[in-house]
Amino acid sequence: MDQDVSWVGLIASTLLVVVAIGVSVWRRLGLERDIAIATVRAAGQLLAVGSALALVLAPDAPLWWSWVWVLGIVAFAGATVRSRAPALPGVLGISMLANAVTAVVAFGLVFGMGVFPLESRTLVPIAGMVIGNAMKAQVVSAQRTVETVAQGRLELEARLALGQPSSVAARPITRSVLRTALSPQIETTKAVGLVFLPGAMTGLILAGVDPIDAVMVQAALMYIILGAVATSTAVITLVGIRRLFTRDHRLVPLPRSVAGAS
Repeated sequence: MDQDVSWVGLIASTLLVVVAIGVSVWRRLGLERDIAIATVRAAGQLLAVGSALALVLAPDAPLWWSWVWVLGIVAFAGATVRSRAPALPGVLGISMLANAVTAVVAFGLVFGMGVFPLESRTLVPIAGMVIGNAMKAQVVSAQRTVETVAQGRLELEARLALGQPSSVAARPITRSVLRTALSPQIETTKAVGLVFLPGAMTGLILAGVDPIDAVMVQAALMYIILGAVATSTAVITLVGIRRLFTRDHRLVPLPRSVAGAS
């Protein structure tokens, strides 16, 4: 099977984008411009990344180029979490810490135990999948942490007034945030193979790899991602909620937009 997609094939695939725009026009959703921008932006980003990856993943490219790429992923993920959840104090530093801890745990297990060989062709894509999924969970954790504290402020202050330290008073909130942030990845892991075929497995099968071999790779990646999401979520939630209390166990003032919304 020729797995290459020609330019004609790529252009043909955009017909489904026309369908999406047609639905928006038909139902007067006002999303035509956003759909068009997202389509063009995705193509530009992927072409740019593909060109850069061709250099990083070249057979004679040094491995440290790939580590620089990973550092870029960690930094960009931290900046993205900051832009999506600005109400959490110090969210950029917390997200960077969560990404660093997640990377150390995931890479240590994956490469230290020989699940995959430490090469550019494994390091870069695994880092992208691990940090990318962790980033989405971090956004949910950071947003829900601030929102839940704002909504339960009176209850929290009552607990603090009874003499509970902030870590104990906020324990129900921490548990709720962690459950909310982890649930999507758990449900994805449950449904994999039954409802949808993940991208890595699909790509390998399209490339002509034996389906069983593709399943083995995909299963390992799913377990790695689940562990990475759990690690990342725990770090940003536990550290983040401490930033919402002073050292003498009082709640810090929340941004007016969050406090007002509660």
